[in-house]
Amino acid sequence: MHETVIDRVRRVMEAVSMSQAAFAEKVGLTPDKLSKSLAGVRRFTSLDLALIAEVGGRTVDWLLTGREPLRPSFAARTTAPAAPRRDRVADVADRFTAAYEVLELLGRPPKLPPLPSVRTDLKRYVDQGERLAEDAVGILTAADDSRAVVDLETDVLITACAQKFGVDVGVTRLPHGVDGLTWQTDTFRLILIGPTETWTRQRFTLAHELGHILARDAQELVVESHVAPGRQKDLTEVRANVFASNLLMPAAEVRGRFRQMVDRYGGLTDEGFSALVVGFKVSPSALAARLSHLQLIDAKSALHYRGFTTEICHLLAGATDAFQRQLAWAAAERFPVRLVAALYKCYAEGETTLRPLAALLGMDVDQLHDLLDLAEPDTPEPEPDAGDVGEAEEGDLIFQP
Repeated sequence: MHETVIDRVRRVMEAVSMSQAAFAEKVGLTPDKLSKSLAGVRRFTSLDLALIAEVGGRTVDWLLTGREPLRPSFAARTTAPAAPRRDRVADVADRFTAAYEVLELLGRPPKLPPLPSVRTDLKRYVDQGERLAEDAVGILTAADDSRAVVDLETDVLITACAQKFGVDVGVTRLPHGVDGLTWQTDTFRLILIGPTETWTRQRFTLAHELGHILARDAQELVVESHVAPGRQKDLTEVRANVFASNLLMPAAEVRGRFRQMVDRYGGLTDEGFSALVVGFKVSPSALAARLSHLQLIDAKSALHYRGFTTEICHLLAGATDAFQRQLAWAAAERFPVRLVAALYKCYAEGETTLRPLAALLGMDVDQLHDLLDLAEPDTPEPEPDAGDVGEAEEGDLIFQP
């Protein structure tokens, strides 16, 4: 027999072991309204279903369709010698997936602009990564007033990723050893990076994971162990690393700024190298490797500069304020702005409860209510017009039994 929404609501009631009257009170309905809905006389509204799903620990999608929650494929980049347990990685993924499910069910999925195409006619993954980075730089700097990608602070780069590619980026705690998670479906694109004091690595991880999304790599669950640069066995990792290097350190920009330092100091000095590190916002080892790859410095010089630290470079360049600013930003948890704003808007317009937003933020619902009450000034509730009572009674009709 085909199971209906009413059948699934009854299953929720059985699972929570409540009487019908107690369940009605729990979800904010009068016993009469719940009885009519279960009898098929009254339709469940979107808010009704959100509250029922909240009480039953289910999703609105399950109540409507019977489908279990979405479990997207993703790629994870890790520095640990052994891969973390997949269930721990999946727990982080589920937290964000649930938020996207709510938006999709309410007809408010995030906008997904078209992505640049991967040049599959280029047989080498290195060449594909380079070309994909060139295309990405072109898209990110398409506006007349756009700065070069290398000049964008990480938070500005994240905003640009959302605007240009529809990629939401969050900074949140990840399982031990995991630097970043990436996944994509037909309805969303998301990158998560962990808070850290090594902000240059965090920035490179962001670019690396963006490369995975633009290359459409995140189609199967992958939890990757860290491998040394240049020795990757997975060609998609090679492509993502090449993409990141070319996005953050485009060849033309590197050569141009390198010549400026040589002209200024009569050769590449420690001060000139440090100024380049500050300008490109990358680690000394990453920049040394890039300069060596472009044959701008020899192996001995590359080895010398790899011994520098990011902090020392900022000190030599007189840019300690910039270092501290990036450090503070990278160490804080942040959630995707578009995702948070969309969930709050749905709550403010009465389409769902605060539970999806609270779950995303990792907060208790009551705590979030209190914070919002403090943030919003008290305003008197308008008296309902007599003619509006009937409309308020029915609500937003989304289900016909």
